Amino acid sequence: MLDKLKQIELRYIELEAQLSDGEVYSDPSKMAKLLKEQKELFPYAQAARDIERLIEREKEALSLIDGRDPEMRELAREELFDVREQLETLYAEAQILLLPKDPNDDKNVILEIRGGAGGEEAALFAGTLLRMYTMYAERKRWKLEILNINETELGGIKEASAMIEGHGAYARLKYESGVHRVQRVPDTEASGRIHTSTVTVAVLPEAEEVDIEINPADLKVDTFRAGGAGGQHVNKTESAIRITHMPSGVVVECQDERSQHKNRDRAMKILRSKLLEAKIIEQEQALAKERKSQVGTGDRNERIRTYNFPQGRMSDHRINLTLYKLGAIVDGDLDETVDSLASAAQAELLSVNNEQLTTNS
Repeated sequence: MLDKLKQIELRYIELEAQLSDGEVYSDPSKMAKLLKEQKELFPYAQAARDIERLIEREKEALSLIDGRDPEMRELAREELFDVREQLETLYAEAQILLLPKDPNDDKNVILEIRGGAGGEEAALFAGTLLRMYTMYAERKRWKLEILNINETELGGIKEASAMIEGHGAYARLKYESGVHRVQRVPDTEASGRIHTSTVTVAVLPEAEEVDIEINPADLKVDTFRAGGAGGQHVNKTESAIRITHMPSGVVVECQDERSQHKNRDRAMKILRSKLLEAKIIEQEQALAKERKSQVGTGDRNERIRTYNFPQGRMSDHRINLTLYKLGAIVDGDLDETVDSLASAAQAELLSVNNEQLTTNS
């Protein structure tokens, strides 16, 4: 582990030398690239230096323990205990630091929400979830833009898609993919009976053209008149776009903008992200062992969470987390839930790494 950190530290030192070269300042794009890499490597270089510093202190303490002076020996023992305690902490932190990173964590997100079982109540809860993610995005100072929305007459949502732009958006929201179940008394229920409905959420990393190459010949593009709310204009022109990717059968629609061109651009963003998701799943299935992560597979058919309104309870079934603050959660207070899921995923990765190290040794 220390060898890995020292290798990264050497690259960090190399970057420092390159950045002190006057020629770099004349090339802003190169300088920005080097500064970005330096920033990413700083925690690793710092960890290597901290560990090396403590190892030197450990050696000094061990040499003093063998000395003749009883007082110095006692001080050396105290120093050795303190140093080894700090080293244990640093090694644990470095182990987490060296865990493989999800290459999509820094990407923006395409969020899709669809009403499932439960009819109008499912559509209403889909609207609740869209509002929850909108408020969470506001808390994180991310930009959320609706790409497509299909509303019901009672104000629910049959389906909606949105773009969320911001640092770490995918890293925080990727655990939300799956089936969300709600238990509550609908406003239309006169007898006060609790209904159970479901909503499907998909979180896709935004795909750039470099991630996914699409052959225009593989696309079938249809235009149509947008439906639903939006005034008279949406029904007068065929501004809505439906794109079918023939090889995969993936179909996307976008009708939120009045401009056909804008709708096409947005539809292509969604399509690229869907194809990237399929590619990622295929790669993961090819490499995965016969074990299931604590935070689940991310499968859209997997029930991940229950929102019980009569009890004011939210339960995440993947990590057995239950929080009695449902009102705050649906108002966008998701950090405690996301932090718990991220910690569980981290623990799973550590377990896998330790198993591999044991096997290799």
